[in-house]
Amino acid sequence: MIFDTSSKKLLSAVALIGLLAGFVGGVFGYRVAEKSVRAPQIRNITEEKKYLEESDYISAIQKVSPAVVSIIQSKYVQDYYLQPNLFFQGDPFFEQFFGQQFGKPQQRKSSGKGQKQKVGGGSGFIVTSDGLVITNRHVVDDTEADYAVILSDGREFKAEVLSKDTLNDLAVVRVTPKNEGGKVSSLPIVEFGDSDSLKVGQRVLAIGNALGEYQNTVTAGIISAEGRQITASDGAGSAETLSGLLQTDAAINPGNSGGPLINMLGQVIGVNVAIAASANNIGFAIPVNDVKPVIESVQKSGKIVRPFLGVRYQILTQERAKELQLSGVSRGALLVGDEGKGEFAVIPGGPGDKAGLKKGDVILEVDGKEIGQDFSLQQAVRSKKVGDSIRLKVWSSGKISEKSLTLGQAPND
Repeated sequence: MIFDTSSKKLLSAVALIGLLAGFVGGVFGYRVAEKSVRAPQIRNITEEKKYLEESDYISAIQKVSPAVVSIIQSKYVQDYYLQPNLFFQGDPFFEQFFGQQFGKPQQRKSSGKGQKQKVGGGSGFIVTSDGLVITNRHVVDDTEADYAVILSDGREFKAEVLSKDTLNDLAVVRVTPKNEGGKVSSLPIVEFGDSDSLKVGQRVLAIGNALGEYQNTVTAGIISAEGRQITASDGAGSAETLSGLLQTDAAINPGNSGGPLINMLGQVIGVNVAIAASANNIGFAIPVNDVKPVIESVQKSGKIVRPFLGVRYQILTQERAKELQLSGVSRGALLVGDEGKGEFAVIPGGPGDKAGLKKGDVILEVDGKEIGQDFSLQQAVRSKKVGDSIRLKVWSSGKISEKSLTLGQAPND
């Protein structure tokens, strides 16, 4: 068969169009197939990652929860009643000259001991199988109250306050059986982590008796900051300065005090201690490395024995140094206080006082290690023992000098 030139050109065009259509169709089909393969893989990876994260949370909680306890505070509460004032009650003349209160019923205390009632609650965690429990000092600070410990499995024990920490808001409680002569053993205990190795952004969980009602409530968050210093108040006029704290956005509520802050391995890395009342999700915890010497001390001597420098300080920053117009220094531990309130920068008669430290001095180094936001004065001292000698590099009124002193024992009051 013979085709003319125009026919050949037409056939070539048709063939080319067919080839292009086939190529485009193949590419389109490949893309569709590729997407159909990739989409489930991406979704599976996301779901698997989410599942692993949830598993981490669950495993950590299950590991530590049996050793987290609720601490119940009870005491006898006196009943009051109103006693009518039989004389001149409602008399306008006497109310005019002696006040309306004159004729009103007067509050009177009932006779007897009163009724024993629950007046407070907090949290804690078991650190030895024979019943040593760590909590906050303010949870067990009422010497007129009785305390009970309730485990997550519902078991209830009496609690004896063994020792309170004078430098930190910590206390050690011993669990005792209700029946006389009984013994406590084989209790679940927590595992400790290393609070010095924590990083900002690391995930953490807070566990405790939230609001004194919701036992072993778990909240999640991250480490928001390290080395925080706060002035904590109990709402009854008592306040104290705490330093070297961990900041977290894991929700901490009244009743969480004394409960553990844990990492994703289920290890305790802090003790929940305070919240910023005027903010959302700003809570603070005492690093667990500050707790370890407390436990060792109680196990060894039956009470908390701490080395004592005898100063009150805040970590100095460049901004704070500029604000105070300090020349030639921008880091260290600035000795601060308010003598009018009995808050001495340098405690009279203490080791720091004997070494010549004074308010406004800045401790730059302890035994050659720089003091700052990454290494606080508290961290430097906690690794020492009573009676140890230390060397200080101190900035004072623009001059730098070295001082040696011997650490004393923290007072009981």
